[in-house]
Amino acid sequence: MAKKKFAHSTGTPATTLLDREAVPYTMHAYSHDPSSASYGMEAAEAIGVPPARVFKTLLVATGEPGAGALAVGIVPVNRSLDLKAMASALGLKKVEMADPAVAERRTGYVRGGISPLGQRNKSRTIIDTSAMALESIYVSGGHRGLDLELAPADLQRLTEAEVAHIAGH
Repeated sequence: MAKKKFAHSTGTPATTLLDREAVPYTMHAYSHDPSSASYGMEAAEAIGVPPARVFKTLLVATGEPGAGALAVGIVPVNRSLDLKAMASALGLKKVEMADPAVAERRTGYVRGGISPLGQRNKSRTIIDTSAMALESIYVSGGHRGLDLELAPADLQRLTEAEVAHIAGH
């Protein structure tokens, strides 16, 4: 996987972080269809890779006060986030999906383009174990129509993520 650099206009906080940390990655841009029912499945199809290699970034509300009130779960786009497993990985009894507007404010990205990298405010992050068995995975690059391919170990290091089985069916 070769490191790709693009004009400043395509830069996002995610690509800026990867460049600054000298992490190899490949950008995969595609034409986003606003009527698409699933941003992640659309990305997998547009890029031409199995959905199990494309990961979505989901935010959950933890019920904790203050900055710790949200956490990030990263799961394959063809799977759901198992909220009970996510809560357990966080050492909590319960979590629920975060309000999309709150997730957008917290991350600085729009829904469908929330990258786990370069978020405005860092949140505790859990990556599904399935990612670690792959040579490379795809995550949102910071806007709809842009995915980044990188090694899961690099994603884990940059997000300071924990790894747990959090994907449901």
